Amino acid sequence: MNTQSKREAALKVLASTGMWRSSYAPPLLRLLWRLGFDVPPPHFGTFWSNALSMGAFFAVAWGLLMWFLFWSHQGMPPVIAFASAGAAGVMFGFAMAGYYAYGNRKHNLPSWRDFNPQS
Repeated sequence: MNTQSKREAALKVLASTGMWRSSYAPPLLRLLWRLGFDVPPPHFGTFWSNALSMGAFFAVAWGLLMWFLFWSHQGMPPVIAFASAGAAGVMFGFAMAGYYAYGNRKHNLPSWRDFNPQS
């Protein structure tokens, strides 16, 4: 089974749970799929892969936004800004990874590697 059909089967399973589409297929993830990246839906990802990917994205996006809107005008040293963005990314990454791990356990979903829609 190719990854496209596996992903579509996984999305059908997630839709059948009653979750919101924006929860199991967020817009940024759908954009990555359209660009050709093979990323599993977050409920099928591991805790650490979700924490790392979501935390890194948040740290960069939030850090740049805060730098250009506030921190650079307030005279904050770049090292402090970098550390603040990193800390916020770690907290956000762990929070989102916990959210998706909870959904995974609640709906008794297998890992992406073990997901076999044909069975």
